[in-house]
Amino acid sequence: MDWLNYTLFTLGNDYPVLLIDLIASVFGLTCVFLAGRNSKYNFWVGYLYTTALFLMFWNKNLYASLLLQPVSLAINVLGHWRWTHPRSGEESARDSKALKVSKLTWPERGLAVLAVFVVAGLWGWILNRLFPSDPHPYLDSCVTVLILMAQLLSSLKKWDCWVAWLLVNITQIALHLSVGHVFMPIVCALYLVNGIWSMISWNKLYKKDE
Repeated sequence: MDWLNYTLFTLGNDYPVLLIDLIASVFGLTCVFLAGRNSKYNFWVGYLYTTALFLMFWNKNLYASLLLQPVSLAINVLGHWRWTHPRSGEESARDSKALKVSKLTWPERGLAVLAVFVVAGLWGWILNRLFPSDPHPYLDSCVTVLILMAQLLSSLKKWDCWVAWLLVNITQIALHLSVGHVFMPIVCALYLVNGIWSMISWNKLYKKDE
């Protein structure tokens, strides 16, 4: 698959932007934009996004991230089902066939934070042994697990998912800038703007019981 290495242009300190990087970024931005607009079609784009990420990580030999894509795909399938098959009492006031936005309770939020640190610690320990060349195994694993938590909360249409996404975006911007990347910080900044907008939008839906 030589096309995966096709370079579109170069930014910054000779940082190449590959075709697969751009494809993944477009699918990713489209997916979160649709999710923020409360559109169930974000999941169809999500399937393409997961496939693009799988190819991108495979091309860059980032096997630790690649191994988590099946988990991400499973969460996407779960979310697609839950958004379109609400249980009794979970229906949107606007559409009885759609899941309404809800929020975690404070105990649930505490449990979610604890789960992120415990799973991230375990995954970081595994990464440190499988991929000793990774300079920041625990930080990488923490960001990755936080992404999965954000995806899980989004699949359940929890408003809190956008808080998790904002933390992910801010951390990723800092990480990319620290290694001299130019293209990805811009993409992450767009994610950040969409996350803030979506947080406000979903809060309005929550108040309307939608």
